[in-house]
Amino acid sequence: MINPDTVPVYSLAERDRRWGIAREIMAAEGLDALIAYGEHECADLAPFAPDAYFTNDRPGAIVIFCRDADPVELTWSVLPVQDHIEARRRGDRLWIAPGDIRVARHAAGVVEVLREHRLENGNVGVLGLDPFPPFHINPIMPYRLWSDVLAELPGVTFTPVGLGYLFATICQSAEELAVIGYSAAAGDAMARAMLEASAPGVGEADVYAAGMAAAFRLGVAAPGMLLSSGPGFISWGPPAWSYRPQAPRVLEDGDVVMAEVFCRFGMKETQHQVAIAIGEPHADIKAAAEIARASYEAGLAAARPGNSFGDLAEAMMAPLAGADAWNIHPLVHTLNPLGPVCGFGAGLKRVPEAREYGRLFELPTMGGELPLAPGMTFAFEPNAVVGGRVVNLGGTVVIGEDDPVELNPYTARLLQA
Repeated sequence: MINPDTVPVYSLAERDRRWGIAREIMAAEGLDALIAYGEHECADLAPFAPDAYFTNDRPGAIVIFCRDADPVELTWSVLPVQDHIEARRRGDRLWIAPGDIRVARHAAGVVEVLREHRLENGNVGVLGLDPFPPFHINPIMPYRLWSDVLAELPGVTFTPVGLGYLFATICQSAEELAVIGYSAAAGDAMARAMLEASAPGVGEADVYAAGMAAAFRLGVAAPGMLLSSGPGFISWGPPAWSYRPQAPRVLEDGDVVMAEVFCRFGMKETQHQVAIAIGEPHADIKAAAEIARASYEAGLAAARPGNSFGDLAEAMMAPLAGADAWNIHPLVHTLNPLGPVCGFGAGLKRVPEAREYGRLFELPTMGGELPLAPGMTFAFEPNAVVGGRVVNLGGTVVIGEDDPVELNPYTARLLQA
């Protein structure tokens, strides 16, 4: 049973701080309004949800700030309204007043709000017109919705403001850090449950289920995990049986289980890299684990104010370069929100089968100029391939005033089943 007294919640002061951020973005860009388009609810990993950032409510809305007025929330159906009613009956502390919620998540609803505030010739910022990696390399705004808005409001100047939003929200408040800490603890609980479940003869699905159950029992959303097992591999992604009809693999002695666990609490995300050896691991696995650990420690040494994200990524790449190893996915990237990311993909050229494929894409480090500042959160996920076998480890790290704060040192090493 969860003790409600130990679960962090957001105050109205946090709401006012976030609404103040929206108005600071508007002032900095010379805007009369700000539109925050949110991805549909039930989005899986890395959702685009600036709407929920401003509402602290069910995601999947469009939120519009007009001048100094309170924001208007446009929902997709009556279901969020019904939830809002029940939350009021329970006495939950809500941020958006009933009169500011409309079932109008479409172009006509956006146009109506802007016209009500006489902004037919205004300057309007938009969250949803910028790329949002890793999954939205192209802007997420629906073509039909936005085409209709442009047709109805030809006099409005619309400006993408994704970069300003990232800079304004990437340093977490004390309340947000408490929420992130709760999520991080749940991630450790997931890793421990997965370790306990891992043994020869156990199926991948049983390990997956053990981790997910641990998160759910703590009231934390676990939207999924990436998981592979075997004596050695270079793949990285969700288990094949989660998208292809086939039986989950059964663990054997000498296997390793590699997983990336995602936790989300209060729409704040932590990530946890779980590496489990079943019995005695291969010598290449041990070597890869040492390199990945060296990368993790190099990242901790560089994760300080005064350095840039590029400095951090370069420091974490150095142990791999020194050992002639390569990484199958980023070594580090920002969280809350996602943005700057360490490069990856170049090492695939070493794999003989790679030449059989069409165009391959190597991602360079992006956002290297971002200065590190206290309150920023990062997914440390150093990984190294040695002899065709990868080890991935790490967790969530917070930039402190001086030294970084490791939220998940438990998963920053190779675990032994």
